Amino acid sequence: METPFLALIILFVITPLVVIYLEGKFSILKKIGAVLICYGVGLIIGNMGVLPHGAEKYQNMLTDITIPLALPLILFSVDVRSWFKMARSAFLALITGLISVLLIVIIGFFIFRNDIENIWQVAGMLVGVYTGGTPNMAAMKTALNVSQELYIMTHTYDLTLGAIYLVFILSIGQKVFLWFLPPFKPVKTEDTAVAEMNMEEEFESYDGMLRKKTLLPLIGAFGISVAILGLSYGISLLLPKEYQTAVVILLITSFGIAFSFVPKIKAIKKTFQLGMYLILIFCLTVASMADISKLSNISFSLFYYVALAVYGSHIIHIVLARIFKIDADTVIISTSALICSPPFVPVVAGALKNRQVILTGLVVGIAGYAVGNYLGVLIAYLLK
Repeated sequence: METPFLALIILFVITPLVVIYLEGKFSILKKIGAVLICYGVGLIIGNMGVLPHGAEKYQNMLTDITIPLALPLILFSVDVRSWFKMARSAFLALITGLISVLLIVIIGFFIFRNDIENIWQVAGMLVGVYTGGTPNMAAMKTALNVSQELYIMTHTYDLTLGAIYLVFILSIGQKVFLWFLPPFKPVKTEDTAVAEMNMEEEFESYDGMLRKKTLLPLIGAFGISVAILGLSYGISLLLPKEYQTAVVILLITSFGIAFSFVPKIKAIKKTFQLGMYLILIFCLTVASMADISKLSNISFSLFYYVALAVYGSHIIHIVLARIFKIDADTVIISTSALICSPPFVPVVAGALKNRQVILTGLVVGIAGYAVGNYLGVLIAYLLK
């Protein structure tokens, strides 16, 4: 590998580490979020003309392997058994949230299908991102062979509209939701409080990842993720080429969930954070491949479709929550987990002044990670 390209790889690997470090030091960066920062840095790098000729080969390599390696690491922390032990309201919030997203994405498809090229791919990405956040949207990009420009613009609109949603939730959202939904009824138990603190630490903090007792098992988990990718790729070769990429993603998801049942693997700390670090590498790299001058070719109908998916799904979710009498805090934390991913759960819970919903939000968010890939691929190909 030539020196300029070795430097390129190091840049994409080191920069997310710097972002994670700075995010932990400055609260304003934490509010912006590492994902958005990496996208911004990537766009700047990619459009400054500083990348060497032929860099696309190595950029493609990074985007092709980071998501498949990240997904198992994220899913190793899933506790499938706990899904069936959730409180009725939390389980209903998950189900009604998923139904709301699927319904509004399908409606939007028929509204905008004559205005957006490859809208079936957009539909799959929207289902992915609004059931599992950035990791699932990135997985849909890989599974559905979405172009860089379409992916970047869709995700840019998603980040913009999602930021508006978060400002609303972190300010007056709870008061507005209480106009339509019943208030949360707290249940005080010592076990619940301890579980919430452990879950917050498990999914938000990167501290201690480089300690020997954490790092060595984490390297083992990464090795398992590599093996899962290799096995999934090998199986996919038995199928027609047009379905191979989608099958790889679905197999990776399935193996990741299956390994979450292995106690020794599930007990490995920081697998979620390592997966998210790989997601940040993907965000930085894919953004650096986007030519901003080409983004204007995408119709504004795409913006309206994403807006419909974000806010329309919320309206449907509130209606369904009112029918099933789900409380406001549970709906807010569940939608935040599904749309923004679990790392945002403690932030939203803090705005709600309700730590007891942290556990619910994290479990719902992880459930979204698990099912989002299946739903995204299914809806995309059905609509295609």
